[in-house]
Amino acid sequence: MPKSYWVSAYRTVSDPEKLAAYNTLAAAAVKAGGGRALVRGGRVIAHDAGIAERTVLIEFDSFEQAVAARESAAYQEALSVLSDGVQRDFRIVEGID
Repeated sequence: MPKSYWVSAYRTVSDPEKLAAYNTLAAAAVKAGGGRALVRGGRVIAHDAGIAERTVLIEFDSFEQAVAARESAAYQEALSVLSDGVQRDFRIVEGID
C-alpha cells in the first residue's frame, strides 16, 4: 500500500500568532492521526512559478489515514484557530509503491 502525504505550500502568512497557535494544535492532531512531519518550514528555493514560502510535508501510511486525520475533530479545531491567518495550497496526495 503506498504512503500518502499532506503537502502545504503557504502563499502568505498574514497572522503569525494564528499560525503559531495552529502549529501547536495541528502537531498534536497529526501525531494522533498517525502522521509524521518530514518537512516543516526550513529553507526553500522556488523554481518556475513556485513561491519561496513555508512548505510542510506530512507522511501517512495510507491515503485513508491521511484523509481521516484531515477530517478529525482535533485537526478541525486547529483549522478554526488558523482561520484567515494564512493563504495556502493544501493537498492530500497518494505516493507510489
